[in-house]
Amino acid sequence: RQEAGLPENTFVFACFNGMQKITAATFAQWMQILNETPGSILWLLTGGDKTDQRLRELAQAAGIAPERLFFAPKAGNPAHLARIALADLFLDTYPYGAHSTAADALTVGLPVLTFPGKSFAARFCSSVVAATGVSELICSSPDDYVAKAIGFAKKPGTLKKLRAKLEAGREKSVLRDIP
Repeated sequence: RQEAGLPENTFVFACFNGMQKITAATFAQWMQILNETPGSILWLLTGGDKTDQRLRELAQAAGIAPERLFFAPKAGNPAHLARIALADLFLDTYPYGAHSTAADALTVGLPVLTFPGKSFAARFCSSVVAATGVSELICSSPDDYVAKAIGFAKKPGTLKKLRAKLEAGREKSVLRDIP
């Protein structure tokens, strides 16, 4: 975590989806999650200096210290895959969720919390999560998403079990069954 510029002893929520997927509603949910989990941080893929600053300002307006938002610089795929496993929980975006980003996170053992919508773009991530055998990470609503994220941060041992389940089933999961 130190090499990635993250604090060592804190719960790290992460989202490495493109910035264009972060809606006002999603960001508000994340601020609610951070508000209920003091000391936790949110780690995002940088959108550039202006965008990162705007998100920090929005966090501050929501009562969250802007220092609790961390931004990862762009990196090559091997370096990116190595670092994303440092997070504790990946928070998906809505209504346009993660696709290959979710598969990457799950492959390196990072649990992905999501909730499906009605469109393809809103359902794809939940399909990827289900294919890895951790359907308990699929939420029934935005409120369930917020509650589960808070619950995982308050009881991180539950995520250790999910990480172990992901690791044990990685090569046997439907997601990894190329044929």
